Amino acid sequence: MKNILTIIFRLTVACLLAGLVMGIAFIATNKAKKHNMHVHEHKVMLSLLGYSAKNPAPESVAMHPVYRYLVGEGEELATGYLLPLRDGAFSFVTIDLAGAFVAQTPVALAVEKAREAEDRSQAISAAIGVEKTLRYADQTILVTNGGKRTAYLLPGKFPGFKTFIAAMLALDQNFTILGVEIMEHEEDPGLGGEIVQNYFKKQFKGKPLETVKKLEVVKTPLPEEYRQALEADKSGLKAEEVARIEEQYKDGDIYALTGATISSRSVTNGVKAMVKKFAYRLAILDRVLVEQHIATPF
Repeated sequence: MKNILTIIFRLTVACLLAGLVMGIAFIATNKAKKHNMHVHEHKVMLSLLGYSAKNPAPESVAMHPVYRYLVGEGEELATGYLLPLRDGAFSFVTIDLAGAFVAQTPVALAVEKAREAEDRSQAISAAIGVEKTLRYADQTILVTNGGKRTAYLLPGKFPGFKTFIAAMLALDQNFTILGVEIMEHEEDPGLGGEIVQNYFKKQFKGKPLETVKKLEVVKTPLPEEYRQALEADKSGLKAEEVARIEEQYKDGDIYALTGATISSRSVTNGVKAMVKKFAYRLAILDRVLVEQHIATPF
């Protein structure tokens, strides 16, 4: 009996130690994974804005995350924005679905905690009242250079042929597309999976808002000169020639991937919806910021 108890005790201790080691390993691995994802996203953002290791972003460039939420109180629903202020604090601005200002509430939140979804939600709920429901919607990054707004970065997801496609969009201050990057997808390799190729995703670059609003997918073959311009890193075309060709096609539709019209249309419709909705919401938010004299860094 004594031997059995000893064996049970040793097994219990071994299991507890193994669980502890696995728990510590999970926490460390998960933290490293989040850090790597953040670093990768930041690198993609800078690339879409035209910066690189050879052309680094100047210190005057800053990125200001804005988090959008849906706020419920009884049967009423409103939109809420967690905004950074010029003094380094945060404010939660609530706007009803008709676009009218509802409230501005200070939020006690450290800058380093703002990126964590749970910390953000707890801080906002504590500020506006736990009786109100809060649901995260999306994030936008407003880019400034020397305090002047220059661009927008839009992370987002939309339905693909199989599951969801995660993308990152960059727009200039007039909502013209600066670039599109596919961050994650499960489309078929060799077919829909080609959405990551430059000859597809770079077709969106340079398209102004009015063109994006009516953007469609065409099944006609991608013109060879256009392909060469889209893959200038491979074709060796000079920058002036690339610019000329891109200007020629900037108001045109998107050429579908061969054998993957659904994936092509999924990305096109997803990008179109993201840009249109963002431009509409930002116009409302900017109006409220001016009317309420809310001092943001952008």
